[in-house]
Order: sequence, then structure tokens, then C-alpha cells
Amino acid sequence: MEIIICPCSVWLNIVLLFSVAVTAVFGASDVFSDALLSFKSEVVDHYNGLGDWFLPSGEDPTSEIAACSWSGVSCNNNSTMVIGLDLSGRGLSGELSGKQFRVFADLVTLNFSHNQFSGTFPVLLFNLTNLRSLDISRNSFTGHFPNGVSGLKKLVILNAFSNSFSGTLPAEVSQIESLRVVNFAGSYFSGSIPAEYGNFKNLQFIQLAGNLLGGEIPPELGKLQTLKHMEIGYNSYQGGIPWQISNMSELQYLDIAGANLSGVLPKELSNLKKLESLFLFRNQIHGLLPKEFSKLVSLKSLDLSDNLISGEIPESFSELKNLSLLSLMYNEMSGSVPQAIAELPMLETLLIWSNSFSGSLPHNLGINSKLQVLDVSTNNFNGSIPPYLCANGMLSKLILFSNYFSGELPLFLSNCTSLVRIRFEDNTLTGPISLNFTSLPDISYVDLSRNNFTGGVPEGITLGSKLEYFNVSDNLDLGGVLPPKLWSLSLLQNFSASSCNISGDVPPFESCKSLISAELNSNRLSGDIPVSISECHFLNSVDLSHNNLSGSIPEELGHSSNLQLLNVSFNDMSGSIPKSNSFKLMGDSAFLGNPNLCGVPLTSCSNSRKTQTEFLWVLILCVTVVAFIALAVSGLCYIQNVKKRGQWKMVSFDGLPNLTANDVLKSFDSTEFIETMPYAMASSPVCKVTLPTGITVLVKKIELIPEKIEVMEEFIVRLGNTRHKNLTRLLGYCYNKDLLYLLYDYIPNGSFSEKITLELDWASKYKIVLGIAKGLCYLHHNCHPAIPHGDVRTCNVVFDDTMEPKLAEFGFRFLMQLNKGSITSTFSKNQGGQYNSLIKEELSTDVCNFGEIILEVLTNGKVKNVRKSAQSKTKESVLEEVCKEIGVGSQNPSRKEIDLLLQVALLCISNTARPTIEDVLKLLSASK
Repeated sequence: MEIIICPCSVWLNIVLLFSVAVTAVFGASDVFSDALLSFKSEVVDHYNGLGDWFLPSGEDPTSEIAACSWSGVSCNNNSTMVIGLDLSGRGLSGELSGKQFRVFADLVTLNFSHNQFSGTFPVLLFNLTNLRSLDISRNSFTGHFPNGVSGLKKLVILNAFSNSFSGTLPAEVSQIESLRVVNFAGSYFSGSIPAEYGNFKNLQFIQLAGNLLGGEIPPELGKLQTLKHMEIGYNSYQGGIPWQISNMSELQYLDIAGANLSGVLPKELSNLKKLESLFLFRNQIHGLLPKEFSKLVSLKSLDLSDNLISGEIPESFSELKNLSLLSLMYNEMSGSVPQAIAELPMLETLLIWSNSFSGSLPHNLGINSKLQVLDVSTNNFNGSIPPYLCANGMLSKLILFSNYFSGELPLFLSNCTSLVRIRFEDNTLTGPISLNFTSLPDISYVDLSRNNFTGGVPEGITLGSKLEYFNVSDNLDLGGVLPPKLWSLSLLQNFSASSCNISGDVPPFESCKSLISAELNSNRLSGDIPVSISECHFLNSVDLSHNNLSGSIPEELGHSSNLQLLNVSFNDMSGSIPKSNSFKLMGDSAFLGNPNLCGVPLTSCSNSRKTQTEFLWVLILCVTVVAFIALAVSGLCYIQNVKKRGQWKMVSFDGLPNLTANDVLKSFDSTEFIETMPYAMASSPVCKVTLPTGITVLVKKIELIPEKIEVMEEFIVRLGNTRHKNLTRLLGYCYNKDLLYLLYDYIPNGSFSEKITLELDWASKYKIVLGIAKGLCYLHHNCHPAIPHGDVRTCNVVFDDTMEPKLAEFGFRFLMQLNKGSITSTFSKNQGGQYNSLIKEELSTDVCNFGEIILEVLTNGKVKNVRKSAQSKTKESVLEEVCKEIGVGSQNPSRKEIDLLLQVALLCISNTARPTIEDVLKLLSASK
């Protein structure tokens, strides 16, 4: 075999031999110290991490190695041999050559972790054949992991976590029989996991997570009989979990989360008798939860969340006596929670939110366990809240929102001292808010909104010393008055009690050290706005709209540096709006509906004091204005077709920067309005416009009947303040006496009518139907008074970037009718929540049209006049036609779901006993 000697190696050996000679003759340093000083000169040491690496002058030569006294250097007992080097966390950087390490033949441990070394990893380090531990984690090494690592025959630990390696994983590492720990996580390795990784003889820990790995997980991994810990998630594999993994008899920890896994859960995993932690969340796993998993008697943590798992929780899970974490959230599971779950003695965390579970929670839940966190939100649970959830005094988070829980608050809430967070919103709970804040010393978050509570905001809320968030909005009969010391809570940041029928005065804002947002709109509050509100220095948003407040806006609020919104619209405020930039930027929508209120951004205030000086200033101002108008008119306005239409006004809602009317009108220059959206009563020209800020909006133009704008404006403001993820946003409007421009979110992904004929999978179809129902339900049941959509059709369903459906055009038909005068305003705040016959009829029509959309979804839009066709036939014949049209046979498991969805559609289009959209949404959730 030919031996090639590198010239650089020759020179290095000469230098080292010379160093030894010098040491012998002149008493200078040893080769080990010199090598380390050479290494020091090669790296960048910004933080002086190697500051004690130097050779003191004038010392007598000894047989000991000088470097043995340096930090990070370990030697044998008589200091004649360097056996360890630990340079972790010293802030070192630069590229390593590795040439200095030729002399460290006896090195056992080498630790470069937590530095900033870069470049390729020096292959020369693989010549350290006595090395047992190599840690290069948390650096920036790049390129392929070099060949040659298999030469480290004694290596036990190889940690290359969190670097920037690329290429394929080194298969040869499996040849090191002594290896017990391998960590290649957190780089950019690609390709498949080498099948050779099943050949490790003594491996106990392997981590490959957070790379770019793909392909199928090799079944050969099942041969790792000594493995205890495996983390290979956060990659993008194909296929499912190989059942051979169940042969890892010593496995205690398995994590393949976020890995694009599909298929079903192998029941063979139940053979892993020593498994304590199983994390398979954020994948595409489907099918049932195997009842055989009850054999995993050592299991402590089971997280299968964010998958497509269906069916019920097996009763056999009562055998999991060591289980402390059960997370099944965000799946497609259904049925009731078995009583067996309440019998698990070690259960601390139960997370099953965003499924379709129903029925009551186990009555004894909490008695036999150490329950700390319970989240069952966004399901279909009903009945009362179990009374023993805090029986062991450890419950900290209780999340039950978006269900159908009923009855009064359970007694344990008054003495569960461990509670930190309560979320009960969107249920049907009743009775008083019986929270004893003196017994809830750590409570910081309480949301009881959208229920049926009565009895007012509890007086004892002022004793919640750690309370940061409190929301009781949309409890329509809550009533009562606000506690007088409400704002004295030193940590309170957000308080919301809108639409609660609260009366009385707004309490003085005393010691409001942390308050950021206060929502008190749509109540019966009266009196003045307390001047002390200006003392809330962090206050960002206050909504007092739709009340009976009077008096003036405190002048002191104009000096607030953080206040971005003070909404006092539709009250009885008077006087002048404080003159400050913050109020100017709020837009006039925050002040509308107060006839006696004036000042920027509303119309200017008239001056009652007619002094000569003031008259002179007014005269000068008038002359200036007249001159400016004359100059502007003579300069030829750049806005096409609108220059003779009077003064323009601009109102912005959330999501649109503060723009002037001119900013918007400039954007119309050279833009053609295209007639694309006809309506029965009038057509509405529409165009796409890019505003000066770069935001693209959809603009609809309405030619106004001049005397109708005041009638229309209150309804437009309500539309603009309506926000839901399944509704498009009205961002603002711009108008004069003749024209009205409505500015909407521009959503470029097309409408449902354009996609209805596409062959969508069942999950996508259900998502679309459910999203439309949620948006419509918000309009009908969360807006007070209700807002009929008026034109529910597939062409008015658009999609955002995540293909989430959004209802467009809601309320627009009514707006056109108001403009034409064919109806009068039926949307005033004095309606008292009672629908007149017109609104009731329109809400029912919305439901009927939604039923037609369901039928169109079921038939992929291929059946013409789908409503008439469905009403003229029996349900069974319609079902057969639908299944035939979309190719679903009699044995297909989707047939039952289609049948349920068809029943919902037929109820919607029925001419008698038509359900509300809220009822429809419940039925859809149950059919999922």
C-alpha cells in the first residue's frame, strides 16, 4: 500500500519535535501545551474564554504538563497526560483545522458544545481513537458530516445536536458497537434514516428530530433491543409507523411528533411494556385509538393531539394507572368520556379540546386523580360542570368554552385556591357569578362571556389581587351596576362587559396601574365619563359605544400617549372632542351618533362667543378656506367623475390604517369600475384598488340618494365592527352626498362557485360547510340585533390563503334597500333585541339558502335547481342520487356522514319548522 505523507504533517511533526528538543535543552513548555496554544491562536476568543491559557515565564522546568492547570483541561493523576478537554460555552468561533490534536492520542473526552465554530468539521479528530465522548452540539458546523467516524471504536457518546450539517446521515456510525448516545437533531440532514441504524448493539438514546429527513421510517429500527429513548420527529416522512418498533423491548420514550405520519396506530405498540412517554402529535394519523394501548401499563404521557383520529376513548384505558398526561385534542373523536378516565389515580392533565365529544363529563372526575389542567373546549358536552374537579386542591386551569354546559357555577370554584385560569365562555350557564375572589388568590384569567348569567358583576371582583383578564360580555341579562372600586385592581389589564344590560355610572378610574383595554359597549350606562380615566397611563382602548352616557369627553384624555381608541359612538355626548392627534387618528366612527358632539374628526364646533378678535380670526379662516377651495378647483382635481360631488368623508375600521378621503380617492385614478355583482334591486360596481399604504382592497360603489346616508351610516358602522374568521372584513367607507365607496378585504383566492365542481375530499367539504355555518351563526346570534346576510350563495363564499371559507356581501342587500328607501332602518339600538317580522323572515331565508349550499356541496354543483329537485323527492331517493353522483357506494363509511348532512340540508330548505342557524351548527357538529 502506498503511503502518502502530507507536507503540512511533516512540518507539524518537525515543529513538535523541535518543541520537545527545546523543552529538554532550555526548560521550555511541553508539546501538549504548545498544541493547545496553537489551537488558541486559531480560534476567535471574543470573551477571553481562554484567558488563563498561557505559559508563565521564569519557572523551572518540570515533568508535568503546564496546560493541566488551565481551565477546561483535564489530565491524569500525575499530570503527565491530557485526557479531557471541555471548552463548552466559552463563546469561541472560527473554523477548526484539527491539526493540533495529533498529539492527544490519550484524549477521552472532547467537548466543543455551545460555541460558534463554523465550517466543515475537522476529520483529523477522528484519529483520537481513545475518545469516549465527543460533544460538538450547538455550533454552526456545515457541509456533510465527514467520513471516518467509525474509527472511534471506543466512542460512547456522539452529540452533534443543533448544527448546520447537510446531506445524508452517516450510516457508518452504526459500526461503532460501543455507542450508547447518538444525537444528530437540529441540522439539515436529508434523505431517509439509514436502515443500518438498526444495527447498533448497545444504543440507548437516539435523536434525529428537526431535520429534513424523508422516506419511510425503516422497520429495521425494531432491532434496537437496548434502545430506551428515540426522538425522530419534526421531519417529513412518508407512510406510517412500522409495527416493528414494537420489538424495542427496552423503549421508554418515543417521540415522532410533527413528522407527516399517516396510516393507523399499530396495535402492536402495546407490546412496549416499559414505554413511559408516547408523543405522536401533529401528524395525519387516522382510525381508532387501539383499545390494546391499555396494556401500556408504564405509560405516563400520551399525546396524540392534532391528528385525524376518530371514534371513542376506550373504556380499557382504566388500566393506565400511571398515566399523568392524556392529550387527544384537535382530532375527530366523538362519543362520551368514559367513567374510567375519572378513575386514573395519577392523571394531572386532560386535553381533549376541538373534537366532537358529547354527553356529560364523568361526575367523579377529580376525586381520584391529581387533576391540574382540564381543557375540554370546543366539543358538544352538556349537563352541569362536575362538582369534584378541584377535590385534591391542585387544579390550576379549567377550560370548558364552546360547549353546552348548563346550570349554575359549581361550589368548588369558591374555594379552589390553586386556580389560575377559568374559561367558560360560549356555554349556556345560568345563575349568579358566584366566584369568591378571596379564596382564589392566584386567579388571573376569567372568561364567562356568551352565557346566561344574571346578578351583575360580582362586588368581590375587587379582591382578585392577581386578576389580569375578566370577560363577561354577551350575558344579555346580567344586569346590575359596575362595582365602584372595579378599576382599583392593580394587575387588571383587560375588562370586558359589553352587551350585559348593565346600568348606572362608569366607576372612577382609581389606581388603574395596568389597565389596557375596557369594553363596556352596548349597555345602559349613564352619567359622565370619569375625568380620572386619564390617570390610566397604559390604557390603549376604551369602548363605551351604544350606551346613554352624557357630558363631554374629558380634556385630559387628549394628553394620553397610549390611547388609540375611545369609542363613544351612539351615546348622548356633547361638547367638543379634545384637540389632540390621538383623537384625530381615531376616525369619526368612534364618535358618530352623538348629535351634540363636535370637533375633529367630526364637523367643527360653532362658536358662541362673538368677540371681535374671534370674529376676525374666523373671517381670516374663511377667506383662507375660500382661497384654498378656489385654487384647488382651478387646479383640476385628479379624481375622475367625483370633483363636483361635495365634501368627502373617510371612516376607517380595525385593519385599515388611518387614511384621508383624498388618500383613498387618489387610488381610484385610472381605475375602471367593473359591473360584476348584480343584485335584484340594484347593481353594485366593484373594483380592486391598491391604497397608498400598499394594502389592496375591494371597493364597491353605491350611488346615494342624498337624504339616505344618515339612515345608512349606523348600519354601515355595525357592519364594519363585525369581526369573525369566517366573515370578510369591511375595512372602511368613503362618501360624499352622492357617492359611497365601501372598502373590503381583497381576497384573491376565488369564490366557492368557481371551485364547487372540483373533486374535494370529505374533510375539505365539511370544513367549508362548517365555516359558512359559523360565519352565518355569528351574524344571526352574536350580533345584537341580528344581521341577516341577505344573499347566501356560493359566489359569496371566498377563501383565504389557508382555504378557510369566508362569507362576503353580508348585510349588503339590506344596505341597498335602505338606500332605495324600500325599507326603513330596523337596526337601531333601541330595538331591544326583538326581531321584527322582516328580520325574522330574512334570517329564515339565510338558513334556507345555506341548505341549498349544503346540497350543492354534496353534489359537487352538478345538480341544477338543487332545492326544487330535493323537495320533490323522498330523502332516500335524494341520498341515492347524491351518493351516485359522487361515487359513494352503500358500504362506504362516508355514507352515514353524507346521510346526516343531507338531513341537515333538508331541514334548512323545509318550508315548515325551519331551524335557526344556531341549531344547524349544533347538528353539524354532532354529525362530524
